[in-house]
Amino acid sequence: MTNTVNCNKCNPDSSPLLDVMSTDGLKQIAVLGMPNTGKSTFFNRLTGANASIGNWPGITVDLLAAKIKLGQQQTQVVDLPGIYDLRGFSEDEEVVRRFLESNPVHLVIIILNSTQLDRQISLALQVKHLGLPALLLLNMADEAPKFGVHIDVDQISQRLQMPAFQISAKYGQGFAQAKSLIAERLGLQSEPVLAGVVNRNLVSDEQFTAEMSDLIAHGFEVSTQFKNTLTTKLDRVLLHPVFGLPIFFGAMYLMFQVVYTIGKPLQDGLNQGVEWFKGAAVEPLLSFLPKFPHDLLIDGLYGGVGTVAAFIPVIWIFFICMAIVEDSGYLSRSAYLMDAFMERLGLDGRSFVMSLMGFGCNVPAIMGLRVMRSPALRLLSMLVIPFSLCSARLNVFIFMTTALFSASAAPAVLFSLYLFSFAAAILTAFIFKGKYPNQEPLVLELPPYRFPTIRQMLLRAWLETQHFLRFAWKFIILGVVAIWLCNNLPQNVEPASAGTISGMIGNFLQPVLAPVGISPKLSVALIFGFIAKEIVLGGLAVIYAVKEDTGLAGVIAKDIDWVQAYSFMLFTLLYVPCLSTVAVIKAESKSSKFALLAVVWSLGLAWAASFVFYQGARALGY
Repeated sequence: MTNTVNCNKCNPDSSPLLDVMSTDGLKQIAVLGMPNTGKSTFFNRLTGANASIGNWPGITVDLLAAKIKLGQQQTQVVDLPGIYDLRGFSEDEEVVRRFLESNPVHLVIIILNSTQLDRQISLALQVKHLGLPALLLLNMADEAPKFGVHIDVDQISQRLQMPAFQISAKYGQGFAQAKSLIAERLGLQSEPVLAGVVNRNLVSDEQFTAEMSDLIAHGFEVSTQFKNTLTTKLDRVLLHPVFGLPIFFGAMYLMFQVVYTIGKPLQDGLNQGVEWFKGAAVEPLLSFLPKFPHDLLIDGLYGGVGTVAAFIPVIWIFFICMAIVEDSGYLSRSAYLMDAFMERLGLDGRSFVMSLMGFGCNVPAIMGLRVMRSPALRLLSMLVIPFSLCSARLNVFIFMTTALFSASAAPAVLFSLYLFSFAAAILTAFIFKGKYPNQEPLVLELPPYRFPTIRQMLLRAWLETQHFLRFAWKFIILGVVAIWLCNNLPQNVEPASAGTISGMIGNFLQPVLAPVGISPKLSVALIFGFIAKEIVLGGLAVIYAVKEDTGLAGVIAKDIDWVQAYSFMLFTLLYVPCLSTVAVIKAESKSSKFALLAVVWSLGLAWAASFVFYQGARALGY
């Protein structure tokens, strides 16, 4: 999976980012390959991650492109979706066909996995028959001998009528020579070539089968003594029909623990640093201002910056772990394990993996949906993930169950909220699967197990963090400032009291929230929670005018009963995702209407669930 970032320092040959749509004076390269062939690793190494999203003539989706200098030539490199067959019917294959039919190219770089040439060489053969200038790079050359694959590059090049070269994009083996060869081929191609109508330019099945057989017979051979590989042995355990799922859940739990065991202290440390800097520099610097603008800049604007910064450590660690899970080949296998169940809900196995990640934090889980190419599948998964009981909500629930329930009842109450979380996700998928139908079956190539390099892991985490900051920070900071203003205007009343805008909103909402047992004070806390669920407890402390760590539990226990408390927790579980999650949904879906749908649906479901519980409990005499 590749993401977007403008980072000219990564590649000394990179030129400043140009307009993606402008190709005047540029030579254009299209990078084509099957999934899990290292295509994105090659793209990042070639372009130095100097990439941007662009719209392309003839297609309705965005593609990743980068402007670099190859030799003396300014070149635009376009990373096409991973596909299995140019004649297929998936959305990705349609995108690739439309691109080649509508956008002339000077060179097509085909990336294939050297260890799986018997299943992948057909794609190169199809490109040959399109008449496009092409170059074949046989990636993962370092792994081929381990799997008993012996490749005759000259024979492959001769039969495909295109240059072929072995590389390892992961470790850089052969990369410099491949880059020189690419520049050389571009120099020989003065005019771009258009593929025309792809399906009409491909040969008959009989001729294609004959050419494939010839390629396999003369281009490479696979030794049978290598069939019992380490990958085969591991798959016997990890894909076991009985033990596969328990092992997978254990692995995800371990990943969870790693992310938050490492990420939470870093997050706390960053928060402390933000607070220290506020006291040491920001407050003294702004001390000359009157109270209102002083507090607006510090608690509103600077507080918004702190809210954004608090997500960085968790996102960073999460995507380092995701790089291991995805690039090792285990993500494909975990998706395979869960696919049968998720298909009934209109999702697939990858949706389940990302939903599971959402129990840590919804934000990186939604960002992780980029591993899916189907737009409908991504959108449906975006509606489902926010119902995962994230760690921020968990803190609220642990506090409330401790304050309102006995030690013996609290674990059962907490477990019931997890059950409601799963039920809400399943109901959402069931209701909306018709609106966002996924017509593509889950086609998985199970690659050999391998461990990503340190460079790959750090680059992945860097790109994802950049993406989050690039698309979310303005929206989050503006939201934090808006909520602060609601809690502090007008100026002549107690902050967050009934006389403020937020307090007025809380009272205004009473006709809606009173039937679910949520009081005006708790309503204001929900407004706090829209920024981030982490600050619901802080909001309650402000509203009840007590110190959170001493008297808040006792005060709340006297103000509401357990039925109101549970209804409040149920509403908090299901209602509007935090501001960061909404920002990421908007950025990833590229649709304000879809983000609004996610908000409205979660609010409606939260109210309905809380209403049924609260009124039912009261009807039973509780």
